[in-house]
Amino acid sequence: MTRVSELMTRGVRTLSPTDTVALAAQAMDELDIGAIPVCDGQRLLGMVTDRDIVLRVVAQTRPLDTSLSEVMSKDVKWCSESDNVETVMDEMAGYQVRRMPVVDRGRRLVGMLSLGDTAAKGDIGKAGDTLNIISQPAEPDRSGQSAASGPSGGGSS
Repeated sequence: MTRVSELMTRGVRTLSPTDTVALAAQAMDELDIGAIPVCDGQRLLGMVTDRDIVLRVVAQTRPLDTSLSEVMSKDVKWCSESDNVETVMDEMAGYQVRRMPVVDRGRRLVGMLSLGDTAAKGDIGKAGDTLNIISQPAEPDRSGQSAASGPSGGGSS
């Protein structure tokens, strides 16, 4: 049985809730990542993802100096170092997330577990199965399209 502590990434970059969206985007670009934990010191408060920035800032035409506390996801699912990786991957599939913060008993961030970690260092088959579940539905919901959605296909007509 593989534990989260064996596969997780330690030394994770964090930001504070008062940091700006622009700083988060710059950090994501420089580190080539899509999510950053938001912490008060070491205590996990939330996560900000590239998707959060697009949907809660760009799409709503908010300024880039908007604080992360206004746009971060606050209901963050997390796991602990001693958890079984297979169990955590099942939870990731159920929550449809590709990464999960790892916290200690005081909810202090100690690392991150991603599908990439599990594929590279653990069970690639289980990682693939989990990604398949997370990716459902595989096509976008086009039922409530606005003009911004544009035509489907290869581009504009």
